[in-house]
Amino acid sequence: MAERSFAEEVQKLKLGAGERFRGEGILAVTKALLESGVSYVAGYQGAPISHLMDVLADAQDILAEYGIRFENSASEATAAATLAASVNYPLRGAVTFKSTVGTNVASDALANLASGGVTGGALIVVGEDYGEGSSIMQERSHAFAMKSQIWLLDPRPNLPSIVAAVKHGFELSEASHTPVMLQLRIRACHVHGEFVAADNRMPAYTLKEALEQPRRDTGRIVLPPASFVHEQEKITERWPAAVDYIERHGLNECFNAEGDDIGVIVQGGLYNQLARVLERLGVADVYGASRIPLYVMNVAYPVIEREVLRFCAGKRAVLMVEEGQPNFIEQNLASILRQAGAATVLQGKDLLPMAGEYSAAVLLEGARKFLERWQRLPAAAAAKPAPRVIPLQPIQPLQPIQPLGDLVQGRPPGFCTGCPERPIFTAMKLVERELGARHVSADIGCHLFSILPPFNLGNTTMGYGLGAAGASALNVEGGRRAISVMGDGGFWHNGLTSGIANAVFNRSDNLTVIVDNSYTSATGGQDILSSTAANPTRDTGHAIEDAVRGVGVKWVRKVTRTVDVAAMRDALREAMTTPERGPKVLIAQSECMLNRQRREKPLQRQAVAAGRRVVRERFGVDADTCTGDHSCIRLSGCPSLSIKPNPDALRTDPVATVLDSCVGCGLCGEVSHAAVLCPSFYKARIVSNPTRWDRWRQTLRGLVIGRLQRAAARRRARHAF
Repeated sequence: MAERSFAEEVQKLKLGAGERFRGEGILAVTKALLESGVSYVAGYQGAPISHLMDVLADAQDILAEYGIRFENSASEATAAATLAASVNYPLRGAVTFKSTVGTNVASDALANLASGGVTGGALIVVGEDYGEGSSIMQERSHAFAMKSQIWLLDPRPNLPSIVAAVKHGFELSEASHTPVMLQLRIRACHVHGEFVAADNRMPAYTLKEALEQPRRDTGRIVLPPASFVHEQEKITERWPAAVDYIERHGLNECFNAEGDDIGVIVQGGLYNQLARVLERLGVADVYGASRIPLYVMNVAYPVIEREVLRFCAGKRAVLMVEEGQPNFIEQNLASILRQAGAATVLQGKDLLPMAGEYSAAVLLEGARKFLERWQRLPAAAAAKPAPRVIPLQPIQPLQPIQPLGDLVQGRPPGFCTGCPERPIFTAMKLVERELGARHVSADIGCHLFSILPPFNLGNTTMGYGLGAAGASALNVEGGRRAISVMGDGGFWHNGLTSGIANAVFNRSDNLTVIVDNSYTSATGGQDILSSTAANPTRDTGHAIEDAVRGVGVKWVRKVTRTVDVAAMRDALREAMTTPERGPKVLIAQSECMLNRQRREKPLQRQAVAAGRRVVRERFGVDADTCTGDHSCIRLSGCPSLSIKPNPDALRTDPVATVLDSCVGCGLCGEVSHAAVLCPSFYKARIVSNPTRWDRWRQTLRGLVIGRLQRAAARRRARHAF
């Protein structure tokens, strides 16, 4: 297992009523689930909620004490389908995954769940991966909530609000028989704070009871005519029930509602940024107490019409702070105000950017414009600072300013030092040089960095585990086979069926390269079916090779050491040139170097501190041998490879050099040999706490080498005359 451990932090989950819980937002969500009497939890890892899955995995002993079933799902669709347990039984269940890509994968299950409705509370915790730090396309969960009429919570990013949102989420779901989506933005996931804990609760209804007392209601299954009834239920029964619960329990918050004749309506997740901005503008204090009335929408959908009209009554104007596009909430508010005949002016995207993250700097500019327009900006904030008086200096000739791109070298994101995926694409470039360029269908994961320099491989990427499916249309007779790439995580996510099995069924003749790190490296090192490490709570050790052969692939090859560039090159060449027809699968297997270093470096430091002998390897470049061609850098792109001035005064080309960040993977030397480049690389062994034998051998080696060097120097001196 390489996933991050929260073994110490999860002990806080045992806190009881009245005790103060201090920690991170993700941990607070888990505590809130325990306090809510949840029966089962499932999910799939992905930023920004990967840590929630890690916390749940480390807390399984605590969950088991309360009869809670935790499952690490194969995909987001699997996780969402798990909520089917709440359809007929009063079981509280929660699932988690990232949005929007995870929500898209789960869309079929969620749409069916929302149509039929639920009996027990069903909570979907989605990590809203939007804005700075996002790893996906810029979209919002809001559209999906509106489409399927799933209620969407967007709590203020502090621990009491997040915990309250989890608990109200279950209650709201049960009151309206509708699944509830809890949206946690990146900042909310990692915010630190405290709240007063409550006692953990046993589930009111257990999974064992559900098994022993099966229930069946065909009216909850999405088949005509029931599906037509479901649509009517959403509008006539579930929606009013949800609105009633939200109003009675005050899930949305008003601050200083009667304080002025203008106001601000804000999504709950943006409250912290807004409070900081209003303080900067002089209309709020450092604790967030605002002189401008605020309506905080901790429930982003549905919009509560009566609350909006009550807040806007008597106000000349309100500013809607809604991040991203389309401006769903602003349009909804405009419709509500227009139909009610309200005179309040609604402003939003006319003062704030239509798209993009609403950072404090962005909100500051928009809020300033709003307050200036309605004469509510304090004089201190509106006044321009007095100009500084600078003594006159002799006029210097102006130098034209160069574009930043001309001064700073571009640095695209790339593989880590020692990454075992780098040699796969190095070998692919060597085969490309030999056999010509190929169409490469990329996939989600670290291997997607291959689309950038120095490899410049990859034509498209369609989604997690869809690398092989992305090349399916190119299954035609031609001179060159297409290549698709997917990771082991994507393979088990849905690549086995949508990619490999589809290729078998449609008699594809293309190649799929499966990058096997033994765990899902890109999401934090979580174990999967093919993980090689023993896992006490999950069944691992199932080979990818067996799975692909099981669905009918005949041509399967495995390279167990990807740093062996020559072996990778030969395997790729064979796949591209073999006359054998049918789908081809090449499994490239090596452990993620980043996780390996995280595991091994602390052990090495402990061994050195204890006085034990420790040997580590690193590589170097012989400056006298290096020709300055730098093909080694172009074909590997290793961050530890750089250049330095040539020590030979008669040669002007800089030579390659290996930086101290080298982890000794050996790729640079392998590339030199596989690509038939100069043999300038050497391997050095660095010994900490050497033994007497090590010292004696080093002394002898120094004497012999020194004698040979002196002899060579004397010969050069004789020839010089």
